[in-house]
Amino acid sequence: MQETFHDVFETALGWVGIVTAGGKVLRTTLPEGSRLAGLEAIEPHTQSSTYDPEASDRQRELIRRYCAGESVDLTSLPVALGGSPVFFRNAWLACRNIPAGETRSYAWLASQAGNARAARAAGQAMARNRLPLLVPCHRVVGSDGGLHGFGGGGLSMKARLLELESRVEPAS
Repeated sequence: MQETFHDVFETALGWVGIVTAGGKVLRTTLPEGSRLAGLEAIEPHTQSSTYDPEASDRQRELIRRYCAGESVDLTSLPVALGGSPVFFRNAWLACRNIPAGETRSYAWLASQAGNARAARAAGQAMARNRLPLLVPCHRVVGSDGGLHGFGGGGLSMKARLLELESRVEPAS
């Protein structure tokens, strides 16, 4: 079994928690209002992991840059999606393909995940997303383009992330 590490670090949008093992990210949080909130959001992983900021140097740097409004591709970071239903994994992988600054509907996501009639299940996959920012569930919206359901900072955080991405100049 691989050793697991965790860290909580400050970004321009708040405190983000991260859990890694073997170079893959197992868990992230949306930006939280305090270090303690970020730490609580990655529970119970902190019970079985070692606090080591150096274990997630690359991930931390990219997430900080993203939260500062820079053009970075967080979907380039390797993630661990095991232990979840196949449909959820497919939905998370499809979500990672939505370009920054763009949105797709839950119906589109369901279709990409293998069941065009499972928009509600796609919504559940996004609600259970344990890798926000890396699996950019904030880019999934209702069929009317409206913002719906979002954990962490709620709809205001979803809107904030989308607005942040809309201002970012693509990397050349």
